[in-house]
Amino acid sequence: MTPTNEPAIARFRELLQIPTVSRTDESEIQWQPFDDFLAALVRLYPRAHETLSREVVDGHSLLYRWPGARGGEDPLVLMAHLDVVPVVDEEWEHPPFAAEIVGTGPDAAIHARGAIDDKGSLVAILEAVEQLVADGFAPERDVYLSFGHNEETAGGGARAIVALLRERGVRPGLVLDEGGAVVDGAVPGVSVPMAMVGVAERGVMTVHLTARDTGGHASTPPAMPATARLARAIDRLHRHPFPTRIAPPVRAMFATVAPHTPQPFRWIFGHLAVTGPLLAAVLPRLGAETNAMVRTTAVATELSGAPGENVLATTARASVNIRLLTGDTVAGAAERVRRVIADPELEIEVRHGSDPSPVSPWRGEPWRRIAGAVRDALGEEIVTTPYIQLGASDSRWFTVIAENVYRFTPFHLTRAERDGLHSHDERIRVDVWLRGIGFYRALIAAS
Repeated sequence: MTPTNEPAIARFRELLQIPTVSRTDESEIQWQPFDDFLAALVRLYPRAHETLSREVVDGHSLLYRWPGARGGEDPLVLMAHLDVVPVVDEEWEHPPFAAEIVGTGPDAAIHARGAIDDKGSLVAILEAVEQLVADGFAPERDVYLSFGHNEETAGGGARAIVALLRERGVRPGLVLDEGGAVVDGAVPGVSVPMAMVGVAERGVMTVHLTARDTGGHASTPPAMPATARLARAIDRLHRHPFPTRIAPPVRAMFATVAPHTPQPFRWIFGHLAVTGPLLAAVLPRLGAETNAMVRTTAVATELSGAPGENVLATTARASVNIRLLTGDTVAGAAERVRRVIADPELEIEVRHGSDPSPVSPWRGEPWRRIAGAVRDALGEEIVTTPYIQLGASDSRWFTVIAENVYRFTPFHLTRAERDGLHSHDERIRVDVWLRGIGFYRALIAAS
């Protein structure tokens, strides 16, 4: 790192050290770190706060506006979130909120919860804005910064911001949130780095499966106790996954990367009208990410049963997390779950769900601005391609006021670094994070 970069890295580390942990039950949240984080932003980025207006929305979310010369015409919205998921301290090799720099040279990395998800983007955006203001830059379009405080749980902050913008008649021309990254080897046969820009995200729903029985002592179990009935249902879902198919954004991704692959991949990816069904059948065998590209996924997560080891459960329950591929619906997935489980004595309840987001175009001026910023700041050799965002983000709330909503995190991440999201030892290389600042600078300058 150079002396010029050291203050930016110090600011990043300070903000990573503030444990803004969100929880589903908001009564369990420690709100003081959130207050500390909001106050630190004002202190660390004085030029940005002198130039941009700032509103606190829904308690701890932030909405900034940087007025442009053309007023409210097609504004740019840059999104991030300031909350992070909980940690289990003993699982971490380095303390999760110490933000230690480990290694040297190009391998130097900051280890901290939120390093990638999503303070990496939030702080890089503010660094870019602070630098541009210092340079005397003035945007042509309005630039909004939308920073939610509960993306990892309810997303209420982002929804409140969208409601506020909608009430004011704001119609963004381009919205960019966290999402895909610059990756290597994500698609078989592709040797060039790919900037994976989510043009849509999968829907998400939770289904509760409940089996009931009379209970009793574990020494005299019935033929089908509640736990066995529940296990059978989970096993049926596992053995009968949703069918595979190539959705339009995935089809576009393969068409984009086809020229950058050797044979036979070039022919396979370039002739999906013929090869699509076979490719959709093969991709699930190559890993979890490629499996999620081509099918709706369902997995049991939370499990509960009897209160003691020698007690028969009167109620056994499982939560099933379902992520809907573009084209599928909550209603259709719920019907399929009932059909696959095929047990009228098992209760199946859709607790909540949202259909997949609309698909944003991967052509046109907003898309070219993203691709241009990738090329200018991250590398000319990188191929910018559409894809389906595998997880959910706050950007889905913006689709009601914007047609061009994209999901991209401008960091070149290894598979191990991507695996650190929501896990222990989350980290980001310092050089990679610094290049991300350049991406946001280029995107704002092109707006």
